[in-house]
Amino acid sequence: MSLRIGTRGSKLALAQTRKVTADLDRRGIETETVIITTPGDATTGVPLHAIGGQGVFVRALDDAILEGRIDAAVHSMKDIPAARPDGLSTCAVLRRDSPADFLVHSCDIEEVRVVGTSSTRRRAQLLRSPLPIEVRDLRGNVDTRLKKLERGEYDAIVLAEAGMQRLGLDLPGTRLLPQWYVPSPNQGAIAVVCRDDPGCIEHFEPLDHFQTRNEVEIERAVMEEVGGGCFTPMGIFCESGFLIAEVLALDGSRWERIEDAGNRLDEAREVGQKLRMIARDLIEAARVSLGVSE
Repeated sequence: MSLRIGTRGSKLALAQTRKVTADLDRRGIETETVIITTPGDATTGVPLHAIGGQGVFVRALDDAILEGRIDAAVHSMKDIPAARPDGLSTCAVLRRDSPADFLVHSCDIEEVRVVGTSSTRRRAQLLRSPLPIEVRDLRGNVDTRLKKLERGEYDAIVLAEAGMQRLGLDLPGTRLLPQWYVPSPNQGAIAVVCRDDPGCIEHFEPLDHFQTRNEVEIERAVMEEVGGGCFTPMGIFCESGFLIAEVLALDGSRWERIEDAGNRLDEAREVGQKLRMIARDLIEAARVSLGVSE
């Protein structure tokens, strides 16, 4: 009997799922891919925070696991919200690909004036940069975003470098260094979620990468302590025991940033608590400005 692996239907989601199923196939485990449409895929005309945040890409797949329609689901780890339903397990976190963002543009970077992104974090970090730019909202899958760039609606758009690599895209532009353009927590990592059942979990354990799991758990601990929701412009990145966490004003005019050791969860939680305290006004200002209820 084959394992039913659920996924969203975008090219990127399918590429990530093929990475998981290929590894399982090499281990002699048969798989079947099941495509599930999520509210985040069906509603593309509004910002993510207005339809429930990153969790809108995950809930439909969670429900499918709990209802027994699939055995497991493949996600971009950054899409998985902090609060998780009972009965599920993040059974594997694959070795992390690039955590960086990539600014796609064919003109000289000095000529970039209009940049497309729907992320409040990316918006704030770009507005903080010395580039004299305007940032406009941009939703949709990678193909949709690239078509809008080609039509001249934007001079540049922001993509996750890991997504480009998984899709085999070699695009012109500029890699944004994660030390300054601090990524979203868990960016670049793929996670597998399954039923909280040892018999199911054991199929995926060989895919789990210890260092990546430790680093993304550090980042998630900071995220949980900071709170603020998906609307808050926040970057958190841990690599080789070094942690960077920041919260920005929506317009990039101000930010609070902590750089510290990132080896243990208790250290990460202390960083998150401190950052929440010093960035409280930035989090509240973002909530009010975007009309997000408490």
